[in-house]
Amino acid sequence: MTQHALPHAKLWDLIKDIRFGMFTHRHAEGGLHSHPLTTQNQSIDEAATLYFFVPRSGDIATHVAADGHVNLAYAHPGKDRYVSITGTARIAQDAATVERLWTKLAEAWFPQGPSDPDLALLAVRIEEAEYWDVTDSKMVQLYKMAKAAVTGKPPQDLGEHATLRVS
Repeated sequence: MTQHALPHAKLWDLIKDIRFGMFTHRHAEGGLHSHPLTTQNQSIDEAATLYFFVPRSGDIATHVAADGHVNLAYAHPGKDRYVSITGTARIAQDAATVERLWTKLAEAWFPQGPSDPDLALLAVRIEEAEYWDVTDSKMVQLYKMAKAAVTGKPPQDLGEHATLRVS
């Protein structure tokens, strides 16, 4: 694993084209639960925070209030790109950020718009991200896997795998 010099830029480059992330939080009894969420950001700034719109009355808002340690998983199988983000979540009281991030698509979930009383802004402060980014073509990957099967040695150089310390 390597460290990247510009973790915010690298992380955004990896996830910007992935529409949904799987958000995992802990229930009170200790079990983990995941939900698909749409990342609202247009970039990752120096605050290293990702934003999501969630129902104020829903499971996510309730459980994050009790335990903010969360994970976000992003996958782009077509590009062989996978990202796991560890962070701390909270419900943010920031009407200006809601207005800035609001899109017409969000209205499907929150029909009263940015002032919908059930709309909550979930803010996840990124602490660390781990990623796997395979740049080889499928044919090259298959060749390396076949070679590994024949030689009995694990495949080498199947792409970049690194950990980014973001905040």
